[in-house]
Amino acid sequence: MYFSDMENLDVKICIIGAGCSGLTAIKNLTQAGFNNVTCFEQNPWIGGNWKYTAETSHSSVCSTTHIISSKTMSAYTDFPMPDNYADYPSHEEVLAYFESYADKFDLKKFIHFDTKVEVVTKLDDDQWEIKTQDNTLYTFDKLIIANGHHSHPRHPDFKEDFNGEYIHSHSFKNNVPFIDKKVLVIGAGNSGCDCAVETSRVAQKVDISLRTPQYIVPKFFLGKPSDTFNEKTLFLPMFVRNILLKASLRFQIGKYSDYGLPIPEHGILNAHPTMNSELLYKIRHGKVNPKPAIEKITNKTVYFVDGRHEVYDSIIAATGYKITTPFFDSKFLDYSDADRVPLYLRIFHPVHNSLFFIGLFQPQGAIWPASDLQAQLLTKHLKGKYEIPHNVLELAHKESDDIDRMFMKRKRHTIEVDFHKFARQLRKAIG
Repeated sequence: MYFSDMENLDVKICIIGAGCSGLTAIKNLTQAGFNNVTCFEQNPWIGGNWKYTAETSHSSVCSTTHIISSKTMSAYTDFPMPDNYADYPSHEEVLAYFESYADKFDLKKFIHFDTKVEVVTKLDDDQWEIKTQDNTLYTFDKLIIANGHHSHPRHPDFKEDFNGEYIHSHSFKNNVPFIDKKVLVIGAGNSGCDCAVETSRVAQKVDISLRTPQYIVPKFFLGKPSDTFNEKTLFLPMFVRNILLKASLRFQIGKYSDYGLPIPEHGILNAHPTMNSELLYKIRHGKVNPKPAIEKITNKTVYFVDGRHEVYDSIIAATGYKITTPFFDSKFLDYSDADRVPLYLRIFHPVHNSLFFIGLFQPQGAIWPASDLQAQLLTKHLKGKYEIPHNVLELAHKESDDIDRMFMKRKRHTIEVDFHKFARQLRKAIG
């Protein structure tokens, strides 16, 4: 597939979503001279997931959320985070960073706020018809999807079997509802560990159920953010990096069995990292108790696969999210339960050559700088200075094969990428 607009800067471009990925798409396109860019944002603000609200909403951040990648590794490529920011910025600092980015590059004038896209239809000439919630119709030449992938919770099968209070971690805002309660957190990813730590400050009892052994990695190593240490190992082959990182983790925290945690058999780099400095502390202080996978639930009693059972007042399911594009007919495109998402460089759809994605990946690191690189490459393509390879379908499936080979077979890894490898691929394509 080859495509070239040859400096057609009047091409009509639609972007869905003004979160971190949508913002950098607007910035790169408009900075390159594209003057017909329209972004639809269903909320009255920018920042997507990082706009905290006390009520259940689009956002999954809670009142105490901090990012899990350091500020030096999380910034857009040409817009560093302020020096006075914390090593791991809070959600307030992150949102302020996005506001500064939008103001610096005058991005808000391209955004239609409070405008939800209801239906997207592909037309016969590769154009796109957009219908918003007020039934207004728009037509665009190119469509960029940047609506994120942390908005539609994935629930466990036994959700309806529990008669107590049940929430998904997406709805966890603070620990107040769990004062003096017996709480079970399902899942030991980043959200699960955060929920367990926060509820343990006020709850009568907090248990955390792990279906799969996880590496719980402290956020600092030898006084420095852990991801900056990991960056120093990039010159090594992956199997050597896995050995080195596992050894450094063992040196830092000891044996997982000392915490009552199962020992992972996979390499640290073969699964999405769980970055948390407090969970292990809470376990050793008896405030959080590890539990194995769940066998079944009856009323308020949870039965575990080791034969034990416990009664709980509340369950917090930190069981991940589905990839959703609700504006598409599911017969046209639906990744919600897909095991593979074949996109070339996580941008280019192998069949629809006027459809693009920015930010539809889960990095072992920060999403924002890689989204920025994606937007730079897409801008170059739309200016006719980067041609999509003719074997794009083959390459898209090869990327999915690489993901299957590199990471554990889990829904959470469907769009997983090694941040540094992915960034190198994008930079090479950009030239």
